Amino acid sequence: LSAGLLRQATYTTTRLGIYSVLLERFGGADGTPPPFLAKAAMGMTAGAAGAFVGTPAEVALIRMTADGRLPPGERRGYHNVFDALVRMAREEGVFTLWRGCIPTMARAVVVNAAQLASYSQSKQFLLDSGHFRDDILCHFCASMISGLVTTAASMPVDIVKTRIQNMRTIDGKPEYRNGLDVLLKVVRYEGFFSLWKGFTPYYARLGPHTVLTFIFLEQMNKWYQRLFLSA
Repeated sequence: LSAGLLRQATYTTTRLGIYSVLLERFGGADGTPPPFLAKAAMGMTAGAAGAFVGTPAEVALIRMTADGRLPPGERRGYHNVFDALVRMAREEGVFTLWRGCIPTMARAVVVNAAQLASYSQSKQFLLDSGHFRDDILCHFCASMISGLVTTAASMPVDIVKTRIQNMRTIDGKPEYRNGLDVLLKVVRYEGFFSLWKGFTPYYARLGPHTVLTFIFLEQMNKWYQRLFLSA
C-alpha cells in the first residue's frame, strides 16, 4: 500500500499536471480544445515525464507485490516503500531505482495517449451530442469509455514492464534482454491473446480508477477556478 500511494503521489500528479497545462496552453483562444492527435501527443509527453518521476516507487511496488510468491529464502522482506528504496539504492546501486524505466515510460506513453486523449475526446463528444452537461454524469461516462480504451491499449506493454522490473538474473544473465524479447517469448510460449489475459479484472481495476481520477480532477479544477482564478 505504501508503494502504491507513493507511486500515485509521484506519477499521477506529474502526468495530470503536465497534461492540464499543455491542454490549456495549446487550446484555442476562445477555449476550443486542440484536435485529437494533439491531445494524444500531449498525453504521451505527460505520461513519459510522469513515468520517469514515478519509476522508483513503481519498482518498489512491483517487488513488494511479488515478494509473497517467492520462496522464503529469496524474499526481500521490505518493510515499506522507503525501506525498499533505501535498500535497493544501497545494495544494488542508485540506478536500480530506475530499472525498467524505458518500458515503464513506453507503457506510460501508450496509457496516457489512450487515457487522457480518449477521455478528453469522449467528454467533448458527449457534450456536443446535446444530451449531457459538464457534470459528474458526463465525467463518469467519458471515464468509463476512456478506461476501456486504455485497458485494451496498455495490457501488452504492462506485461513487458512488469516482467522486466520483476525479472531475476539466472546464471549471470538477465531473464529478458529487452521489451521486445519479453513480447516474443510471451507470444511464443503462451499465445498471442495471452497479452490480454485477465482483461476483465484489469478493466475492473482500471475502470473505477479512471472514473475516480477524472471525477476528482474535474471537481478540483472547478474549485480551483472558483476560488483562485475568479478572485
